[in-house]
Amino acid sequence: MSQWKQIQQLEIRLLEHVDYLYDDNFPMDIRQGLASWIEAQDWDTAVNDESMAAVMFANLLSQLDRVRSQEQNFLQRHNMKIIQQQLQLKYTTNPAIMARVISTCLREERRILSSACTEEQGPLEKSLQNSVAFERQKNMDNRVGIIRGSVQLMDQAVKYIEDMQDDFDFRYKTLQSRESSDRNSETMKQEVTKLQEMLNRLDFKRKEILSKMDVVIKEIDDLVTSQLNLELQDWKRRQQIAAIGGPLLTGLDQLQSWFTLTAQSLFQIKRQLDKLGELVVKVTYESDPIPLQKPQMEERVKYLIYHLIKSSFVVEKQPCMPTHLQKPLIIKTGVQFTTKVRLLVKLPEVDYQLKVKTTFDKSRQFFILTNNTKVMDIEDYSNGCLSVEFRHLLSGVCGVVCIWQGLLSVTEELHSLSFEACFTVQGLTIDLETCSLPLVVISNVSQLPGGWASVMWYNLLTDEPRNLAFFGNPPRANWSQLSEVLSWQFSTFAGRGLNKEQLAMLGEKLFGQHASCSDYQVSWSKFSKENIPGKPFSFWMWLDSILELIKKHLLPVWNENYIMGFVSKEMERALLKDKEAGTFLLRFSESHLGGITFTWVEYSENGDAKFNSVEPYTKNRLSALPFADIIRDYKVISDGVVPENPLKFLYPNIPKDEAFGRLYNSQPSKGKRTNLFIYLEFMLF
Repeated sequence: MSQWKQIQQLEIRLLEHVDYLYDDNFPMDIRQGLASWIEAQDWDTAVNDESMAAVMFANLLSQLDRVRSQEQNFLQRHNMKIIQQQLQLKYTTNPAIMARVISTCLREERRILSSACTEEQGPLEKSLQNSVAFERQKNMDNRVGIIRGSVQLMDQAVKYIEDMQDDFDFRYKTLQSRESSDRNSETMKQEVTKLQEMLNRLDFKRKEILSKMDVVIKEIDDLVTSQLNLELQDWKRRQQIAAIGGPLLTGLDQLQSWFTLTAQSLFQIKRQLDKLGELVVKVTYESDPIPLQKPQMEERVKYLIYHLIKSSFVVEKQPCMPTHLQKPLIIKTGVQFTTKVRLLVKLPEVDYQLKVKTTFDKSRQFFILTNNTKVMDIEDYSNGCLSVEFRHLLSGVCGVVCIWQGLLSVTEELHSLSFEACFTVQGLTIDLETCSLPLVVISNVSQLPGGWASVMWYNLLTDEPRNLAFFGNPPRANWSQLSEVLSWQFSTFAGRGLNKEQLAMLGEKLFGQHASCSDYQVSWSKFSKENIPGKPFSFWMWLDSILELIKKHLLPVWNENYIMGFVSKEMERALLKDKEAGTFLLRFSESHLGGITFTWVEYSENGDAKFNSVEPYTKNRLSALPFADIIRDYKVISDGVVPENPLKFLYPNIPKDEAFGRLYNSQPSKGKRTNLFIYLEFMLF
């Protein structure tokens, strides 16, 4: 069944998450109309290959032409034409962006499908998708809307005061022009009385508008402090979780809307205060409230504008090598990496080019080899946000680098990129500065697994943006949270996460068979540094090698849920005991890095069960022959008997060909070639 058909069978709750994936950048109409074709393409590779991305983009447009020509419904045909034109505008000059968008959508679909197989969400994912967050956002929308409405009304009030003052000024100057002989007349006295009433009214209105401004400024201050900053911190935390395989990161456009509307209100209030200052130049009087209150209000507004814009400068895409898009925050010296920063305030006042400079933060070991300064500009293919993407950065080493600092390995040394910019808006100079999440710099791809372990551990256990000394004393992780992150690795890299039973097996691997894993805490050393008892590798190195094996050689079998995975030899015997002869199960090797084996049961004449296992298949052997074909053609020679395949039923009782038939890549071998598929390397238990 295609991935898209599986998606359509999900419950409504999960379909709502799917809905978030698709917008004008990649409409769901295309996903629906070209489902099979889209899933057959290698979008991950195209992200890093401009020429391949261009060919695939051209092919996609051709596929849309074909679908549109076959569409009978006129309205649908028209909509497809509009979509095609929009895609051409967005991606013709940069088709790799389209490849990245589609790759991300497909990967997130797999993660959602994986979560559907899990009985319940883990604690991390549940915390990111609760109803309280949605209610909080509704409240935020409401408050921002009320503030905008109040500021618009104050505009009208300032205009009313200006008209009232113009009327007063005209009457006052007219009265002054009268001859001195008329000044004691009854008419003159009445005019003076009217002027005094107008001045009193003007004074009241001035005090009233200043009072309203004070209330709105306090409301904006409270909004920013109690909600907007917290929403930004929440987004940054969700960015951390998304970086290590968690739910797709959304909400930045919503944040930009809140930041922009709030900034618009502040700039509008600043203009209103400027206008009141102009009015004072024309008309002032003793105890005039504007000269008394305006300076303090202006300072508060400037302070809020300064800090609002300063905090709106964020890293939208964390540093990542294009060759390892699913493992951000690891960069290799001499290899290009990309990153992107964005200003969440979208205003005419700051709608001009800004130069952004990036440097390694407080690090004498590394520096940027390529041009580290770029101009921030408006995105044409997005929502018009002000951003800049560094696509071809290279890191270099300063002199001799000490790989070991005390007891820390190179993959435990954390660095970060700093981004700086400066501009002046309405006389206010604002220094922008932000930084990436801590990243690991490696010099050899063999350090990639260790680096990714560090990235996972950091972003799981802290929301600090720049704790570069984290691994000096790394905290322990609760198994309930760590197991969820490990499941995300399988859903991200292998297409299907781990079920409850598989996670329990991993817990037993760490804590022992009789441990109750849910409340256990795992140390960093036990997870990534200490060798498994009796083995020359750590728990994480073992698990990472399995992920690589699945990704490169076992994806079809894994995604059919045919690999039990992490069962121990003891549990294996218990499961196969009393099963029909020839029943077998698939598990990952406990003694080899990146190995898979199978064990089957057979019975002696007296009914005793015997368990047979093959030597683990590693990447070298699986590169030569698909695993499903190995299972089909496996033969055993015993005491001169004609070779036969002992594998009959996949545990618990699925006929072998029924399970693997669709996965066979070649025809069964015949005649002399049979010898190529006779495997003798099995052990009897």
